[in-house]
Amino acid sequence: MMEAVIGFLTGVLASMGLGGGFVLVVWLTLFADVEQRTAQGINVLFFLPIAFVSLIMHLKNGLVNKRVVKLLAVWGVFGAAAGTLISQIIANDLLRKLFALFLLAFGLRELFAKKTGAEEQPLTR
Repeated sequence: MMEAVIGFLTGVLASMGLGGGFVLVVWLTLFADVEQRTAQGINVLFFLPIAFVSLIMHLKNGLVNKRVVKLLAVWGVFGAAAGTLISQIIANDLLRKLFALFLLAFGLRELFAKKTGAEEQPLTR
């Protein structure tokens, strides 16, 4: 039952762009005793159908800047390939620590960064 709740919450957060993968990876590694690398792989497989449904809905609502998406998607593919290759040569314990530092850094940034009016404007085009 807990897996269903986590899956639902992760799907909701991911579709809103709020880091559902964070919830899933943390739950898998801390509470389900899944190795970090495996949890990241599960997260990617989990994310793909959610991203597809979310993309369709965001396109339908005019919330996607297609020019930005094209640029990000091309470089995102290269980044994903590089990240996957790098994660294979890093020890699992170090990978967990790097993931924790990454989350901490972005969490602190969100807490202490000054907000501008630009965050409220959609990137439609």
